[in-house]
Amino acid sequence: MTWFLLRRALAFTLTLWVVVSVSFFLMRAVKGGPFDSERELPPAIELALRAQYHLDWPLWKQYLQYLGPLNLDAHGPTWLGGDGSNCLTGLLAGDFGPSLRYRDLSVSEILGASLPISLALGCLALAWSMPAGLLLGCLSALRRGTRTDGAVRALATLGIAVPNFVLAGLLVLVFAFAWPVLPPAGYGELRHLVLPALALGAPVAAYVARLSRSGLLEALAQEWVRCARAKGLSERAVLLRHALRAGLMPVVAYLGPAAAGILTGSLVIEKIFAIPGTGSHFVNGALNRDYTLAMGVTIVYTALVFGLNVLVDLAQAALDPRIASRERA
Repeated sequence: MTWFLLRRALAFTLTLWVVVSVSFFLMRAVKGGPFDSERELPPAIELALRAQYHLDWPLWKQYLQYLGPLNLDAHGPTWLGGDGSNCLTGLLAGDFGPSLRYRDLSVSEILGASLPISLALGCLALAWSMPAGLLLGCLSALRRGTRTDGAVRALATLGIAVPNFVLAGLLVLVFAFAWPVLPPAGYGELRHLVLPALALGAPVAAYVARLSRSGLLEALAQEWVRCARAKGLSERAVLLRHALRAGLMPVVAYLGPAAAGILTGSLVIEKIFAIPGTGSHFVNGALNRDYTLAMGVTIVYTALVFGLNVLVDLAQAALDPRIASRERA
């Protein structure tokens, strides 16, 4: 287990460095800048703003200053901190820097206020989509070839095919206008998250239903399941004690990236329902060329995806001991 976690930590460090480096240079290669607007700024003010945020430095110098292995000032790079102490700054010190558009706030403050909102929305979406998908998938597998199986498969296909922003519009039309029981947009109370959680979790429930159905059907066809039936075990015991664990393997593999995406919120869903989560800040950061804000959200997304994939690996090893033995080897 220690070797497994060490390898994952080294892989995470390398992955994060590659993501940060590629994102840093790609963002600055795009035409335009954070201070471009419909009303052109006077040249002196724009130069002062660029100097304040060190955007007048060469790219290599901005890159090192953002990472933080060196403390860079007007006199050039130095290993010493601003107070003369030997220290790290920038990203290596956990500092995402100031926002270039929200000039009274740092990126860490923006993420600290918006990330809990996205996590609350994602947890609410997972709380209903996971049980619903598993229940429908198991029901479809146990009643294979029946009308129930056909209905579940059709519903899952519809849930995957219909984009969540289309479903969001339909939910607003039904539950906010035709039958006004829920607010169409905004944030402040739990009921504001009901419609976006339904729209955000619907594709996940559909995928989980299909994956759990196929995984369970494959598990039920194995020899060890037939042997359990031959011993006189009930169908419930065969399902819960033997087949379900193997049938959940495809679902667990899918949940890593899916959970990361749903926990950080959907960019489109947050825009539709006017939810101030990280997704909306990522869109605004990209549109406004707010380099530090877009980089901060990208780093958080990368860390969540990698961390949840590690949890998926651990869950798969717990479900299948053969995976754990291969990891130790």
